[in-house]
Amino acid sequence: MDIIIRPIVTEKMNRQGDSLGKYGFMVSTVANKLQVRKAVEKLYGVTVESVNTVKYSGKTKTRNTRSGLLRGKSVAFKKAIVTLTKGEKIDFYSNI
Repeated sequence: MDIIIRPIVTEKMNRQGDSLGKYGFMVSTVANKLQVRKAVEKLYGVTVESVNTVKYSGKTKTRNTRSGLLRGKSVAFKKAIVTLTKGEKIDFYSNI
């Protein structure tokens, strides 16, 4: 089972990463904080100070079409905000 699905690379997360040492990741919905901590430390070779998690439920979407009303649901996901110890950084752009 993969714990980390992908990093969250947005303007807000980039600012928090540069100034506060906080980085965001989309993680598996069944992963706990300890598993996220170990996965980040193993994958990026950094020391994690704390992990905060947020679960987002899938929202219902409705769309009108010629054939009638279409209903669907967006995907539910879990986000983890990882705080690193002082002086450590993760460079997501090093492989580009």
